[in-house]
Amino acid sequence: MTETQISTIRTRTATPGAAKTPGRTQTHTSSGPALSPLGLFTVLLGAALPLIDFFIVNVALPTMDHDLHAGPAVLELVVAGYGVAYAVLLVLGGRLGDTFGRRRLFLAGMAAFGLTSLACGLAPDAWSLVGARVAQGASAALMLPQVLATIHSSTSGSRRARALSMYGATAGLSMVAGQILGGVLVAADIAGTGWRAVFLVNVPVALLGLVLAVRTVPETRSERPAPVDVPGTVLLALSLITLMVPLTEGRAAGWPLWTWLGLGAFPFVAAAFYVVERRRDRAGHTPLLPPSLFALPGLRRGLAMVVPFSIGFGGFMFVIAVALQQGLRYGPVEAGLALAPMATTFFVASLMGPRLVGRYGSRVVTAGGLIQAVGIALLTVAVWRDWPELSLAGLLPGVALAGFGQGLQLPVLIRIVLADVPSERAGVGSGVMVTTQQSALALGVATLGTLFLSLGPSAGMGDALVITLAAQLGAIALTLLMSLRLPRKVS
Repeated sequence: MTETQISTIRTRTATPGAAKTPGRTQTHTSSGPALSPLGLFTVLLGAALPLIDFFIVNVALPTMDHDLHAGPAVLELVVAGYGVAYAVLLVLGGRLGDTFGRRRLFLAGMAAFGLTSLACGLAPDAWSLVGARVAQGASAALMLPQVLATIHSSTSGSRRARALSMYGATAGLSMVAGQILGGVLVAADIAGTGWRAVFLVNVPVALLGLVLAVRTVPETRSERPAPVDVPGTVLLALSLITLMVPLTEGRAAGWPLWTWLGLGAFPFVAAAFYVVERRRDRAGHTPLLPPSLFALPGLRRGLAMVVPFSIGFGGFMFVIAVALQQGLRYGPVEAGLALAPMATTFFVASLMGPRLVGRYGSRVVTAGGLIQAVGIALLTVAVWRDWPELSLAGLLPGVALAGFGQGLQLPVLIRIVLADVPSERAGVGSGVMVTTQQSALALGVATLGTLFLSLGPSAGMGDALVITLAAQLGAIALTLLMSLRLPRKVS
């Protein structure tokens, strides 16, 4: 594709339907007051909460099962209900932020997240908890897309690069820290709350976020906000539901007929979604997910890498939590602390990333993939050799190297994906990126988690973990090959 064609697509993406939609004054752009350091901290806090809560329940599931007598199928709905609602509504959340104001949607999402977290913590039974988790995921979908969109529209140049790197570091750390925090809170049993504390802890944090956001987060919106794409929203929701719900619930429910019907319907619903969105795009309207965005090489190639990366990440975090607690009989604190080296090295790598990217460009992603592969390979050997006497010391080298490699990849991939997205479509671009990431994380839990849990009874948990880690190595090999096609220079 020529530079002229790409420029045309960027212009078209930036101003779709300009002749049909009356202009609105943009409250704030990157040329206006910049996002302050405290404002950046506030939106990153909003980014951390939903990601922490996706993973924080992993180490709390055994105590939930004990207290609520939930059973495996309902427990998986506690995880899947949040993830599906979150993924289904993310792009719509980004569109609403473009239209009604990103600060306004961020505040609404933060308030709703605090209230639904309270509902989760006070749930009297398992099905009430499932319903509250679905509502919590919907709240997260209102809040999270506004984070990247606000950064994209209120920063520029090196400030934007640093902010996106910090977002990537926050995202990765939140995924690991969620399980560490969950283990500590469950073991602490604060005032007899047990597993409920993993949700109740969000309430004061959400209140703090609301106070800070009112004072520090600038309002931004699109100059020409597009109406909600109802057919696209419905078809995207059906696409994700027909894929993710059967994969997540199938094993625990015994693969009933509805799971196969859902999986069979998925390719047809997904094809219908693409056709509808392409027609709206070509007609000059603004679809929920504009196919023309994928003509931008950075976004297209970066998103293609985010999928296998996030599948491996999400699956690993779920599987390692189950293996450590049920296989090695670790307590929740030990299971959480086993991942502390991953969080530490991820943070160090993410701090090094911007400087390395300035010198080596996207080859930093390739190097990160190689380091992650070595880490997972070392962990696989340790499990194969030492199970079931595997100690925290035996886990440390593999976990630490894997975290370092991931820290070199994720923040840079986020920068690459969003680099060419015009500020006018910041909400849409952010929604697309986060939806892809979140859907892939949930698919990782569904696919690698199902593989591990299915093999456990017959092969033994140690061998099941070895096979699952080998499957993750395959996903890492795919990201390595794809990284060679990334744009060499990172904006």
